[in-house]
Amino acid sequence: MARLITKSTELVKLGVTQAKPVLQVWMQYAKVELTPPTFKEIPAIRSGFSRLIHSARTGRYRDITVREAIINSLVAAEIYCWFFVGECIGKRHIVGYDV
Repeated sequence: MARLITKSTELVKLGVTQAKPVLQVWMQYAKVELTPPTFKEIPAIRSGFSRLIHSARTGRYRDITVREAIINSLVAAEIYCWFFVGECIGKRHIVGYDV
């Protein structure tokens, strides 16, 4: 029994040492990507939306490459999924609303 406990603690220590670099990289990306926008970034967001509307009106969206279209589709799917995750968190149920 003592050998089993020793082996399990060694495995846990090994797992922690292997996970530290991966978690550090994840934290670096999380600090950048998961922060809300600052007041300095709001004009850039507005101009991005205006460019999006202008390209939709002029038909410029037809001139993008397949790679850009796939990337834009994946970003849209991510936003769509985050919306539903927020809905589930907000209503505190996975299925249906509490009526």
